[in-house]
Amino acid sequence: QVQLAESGGGLVQAGDSLRLSCAASGRTFSRYNMGWFRQAPGKVHEFVAGTSSGGTPYYANSVKGRFTISRDNAKNTVYLQMNSLKPEDTAVYYCAASITPSRNRWEYDYWGQGTQVTVSS
Repeated sequence: QVQLAESGGGLVQAGDSLRLSCAASGRTFSRYNMGWFRQAPGKVHEFVAGTSSGGTPYYANSVKGRFTISRDNAKNTVYLQMNSLKPEDTAVYYCAASITPSRNRWEYDYWGQGTQVTVSS
């Protein structure tokens, strides 16, 4: 079992940057594929970025070129560096763990509680 805890959210202006962190418990973190999702008010969870257990990243088209996902298996942590933030990036951001690389939220077994990101125009 994996427990996840996100941090790093906040209120920023358009064009600013934020780095989200997701700390995982357990000794099997390196075996999991990790993903970041977000949920804006009234919308379903949207895939943002993922990284395979080996560190291969993949992104939603809406964030490609602006966001970077990375992981540090020694620290049991996955990061999401968000640059050039836009008001439409406003959402609660969640990290999640999956046995297989996926963009589908239903394939992720473990979820954090989320961290709010608000981008003002």
